Order: sequence, then C-alpha cells, then structure tokens
Amino acid sequence: MCRNIRSLFNFDPPATDQEIEDAALQFVRKLAGTTRPSKRNEAAFDRAVSSIAECARELLDSMETSQPPRNREEEAAKARARSAARFA
Repeated sequence: MCRNIRSLFNFDPPATDQEIEDAALQFVRKLAGTTRPSKRNEAAFDRAVSSIAECARELLDSMETSQPPRNREEEAAKARARSAARFA
C-alpha cells in the first residue's frame, strides 16, 4: 500500500471529500505507475480517480464501529513519535 494513503475511518471530524480525493489519486497513481498520465490517458485517469473517490466515500459512510472516534491531532503525534523512534 502506498505510504501516502492514510486511514480515514473513525475520525472526529470525519474525512473530508478532499482527503478522500487525495487518497484516490494516490491509489490510481500507484496502479498506473505514474504520477501524471499522458494527454491520451488523462480522461481515463481522471475517471478512475473520481470513481474510486466515490466508492471510498460510500464505504466510509456505510462502515460502523463501537469504538469512539479518534482524534486527528493525537494520531499525528503518535505517528511522529513512532517515526522519531524509528529514525533516531
């Protein structure tokens, strides 16, 4: 999985459309093996991003959990601590 794709489920506030679109873009880039499609493939690339973003939003909206929502700031602090320990 691409390391730039972040978990978007069960956060307070919920994932924004922009975050979902960014994750879909990263996913399509990974599948396509390119960060920028050729002019010839641009329309297919954009359709794939839109379609995946729509599916991702549907998935996130339909999932349920009994866990309380996670705090974005706390999760970011934990990730920074893990990174500091890993690269120290």
